[in-house]
Amino acid sequence: MSPAAAGQRGRALADTVLVLGIVFAALTEAIAGTVLSLGRADIIGDTYATPDEFAWLDVGYTTAKLIGFVAAPLLLERIDARRLVAAATLVMGIACAPAVATARLDLLVALRVLQGLAGGTLLVAGQVLLFAAFAPSRQPLLQALFALGSVVAPATIAPALQGWLLDHKTWSWIFFSVVPVALLASRLLIAGSRPPQPIAAGRRLDRLGLLLVAVALFCVSYVLGQGSRWDWFGQPRIVWLTMIGGAAALLFAGRQVSEAPRALLDLSCFRSADFGFAFTVSFVAGAALFGSAYLIPSFAVAVLAFTPTDAGVLLLPSGALFAGSLFIAALVMQVWRVPPIATVPFGILMVMGAMWMLSGSTGESGAADMTPALLLRGFGLGFLFLSITLVAFGDLDGHVRAYGIGLFDLGRQIGGLIGVAGLQTLIEHQVTGNLVVIGSHVSTSLVAVNDRLAAIAALLAARGMETAAASRAAVGLLNKAVVAQATVIAFDTAFVSVALLFIVAAPLLIVVKIALTVAAKPRTSRVCKSRLKEIVYAD
Repeated sequence: MSPAAAGQRGRALADTVLVLGIVFAALTEAIAGTVLSLGRADIIGDTYATPDEFAWLDVGYTTAKLIGFVAAPLLLERIDARRLVAAATLVMGIACAPAVATARLDLLVALRVLQGLAGGTLLVAGQVLLFAAFAPSRQPLLQALFALGSVVAPATIAPALQGWLLDHKTWSWIFFSVVPVALLASRLLIAGSRPPQPIAAGRRLDRLGLLLVAVALFCVSYVLGQGSRWDWFGQPRIVWLTMIGGAAALLFAGRQVSEAPRALLDLSCFRSADFGFAFTVSFVAGAALFGSAYLIPSFAVAVLAFTPTDAGVLLLPSGALFAGSLFIAALVMQVWRVPPIATVPFGILMVMGAMWMLSGSTGESGAADMTPALLLRGFGLGFLFLSITLVAFGDLDGHVRAYGIGLFDLGRQIGGLIGVAGLQTLIEHQVTGNLVVIGSHVSTSLVAVNDRLAAIAALLAARGMETAAASRAAVGLLNKAVVAQATVIAFDTAFVSVALLFIVAAPLLIVVKIALTVAAKPRTSRVCKSRLKEIVYAD
């Protein structure tokens, strides 16, 4: 083998190792970020925490992750992207290791904050590294690989792993599973080293601006994450946090304007019409992804009485199709040169169809009944997320792209928080309203109801229960059936609402796209004229 061929093969191997390191780094965040979705009850029991105390585990992680999205571009102006991803991944592993051996709530909260900061940072820095290290022509496939760890894993693979660990081990094993993955990812990132990327002169750190945005993000996380528990604005703390968060956001916006161009964030990415459109879509897509990822396991556990393992396994087939559609979309864009925007409608229609199919679920549904809809959902999400990623960042240069990726991830995460909070509130209100409606038709004055109660009481008495106790138990069983039916209807309504979200949002997104395109034309014309003058003067 010639030296040139050997060198080329070595570079290809180093590139492969680097990409695998980034994917495994994203996988650590997927596992750590979703640990509370199925392990909530187990952690509350072992830590003896009240719901209010336990909430800080969720709020601390989410707030820190959002701050990590904002801080990562600033760090990338001072630290090489590969080293930053490796360092953040190591911090993730180090923060998960002590969580294996402790049930102290205060320590767990501190560790969750570290995990959130590391997770937000490594997701932004990892995606920036892929764009910086590889040619644009290779980005569809590379971004599909990155989405395996950042989008597919938290929605499908992580719940299955966590469900199995909860059923066969304990919740601490979920944190333990992150440690070897973090070590492997860090080793791959170091082994797959490339020449350090040139670091532009970093802007001055606006400490006051960072404080204001941190306060605003904390308020957003707490209000959206805990608002439904406190009946939203019926609780003074939610009102006060909303006011404080709004004031902090307004002050931050004012500081962005007054301190430009030395402000905390570089918002020049919004000069791109494609990025502005994709950023808007990210809110809707985030609400659909996180909202449906919340609804499906919750329905399986709360209504169908699935075990955590069964609830996690339920999502695995859709995860496989999710991954497959990512690579199909990448092939269509990279080989056939189809514009990324062309696949967005297909993704939206498939997700809408899947949610509509799930809205027909009943208390007697099983995995086989839900699988076709879940497969369709997974197939649609692959087309949707890869497309909006490439649309968002295709026209951004290296310096601006880091801020664009951070803001895009921030928008998707907040959209997800809004989606989950809205669905939680909808289900709670629906269950209450459904109980009133159904209860009005289940009265002892009705012959059919009395016959049903008598039949249940007779069955219980035949099994050895006393007559009076059997009558009381029959009433309890009938009430339980009414609550179960009210809950099923509430979840079906929630599934429909996710489908309707796209119907309501589609006209708005079209208007936003047209407005951004029209606004971008004069700016593009000015840039072209300026460049033409530079060429003329140079000649």
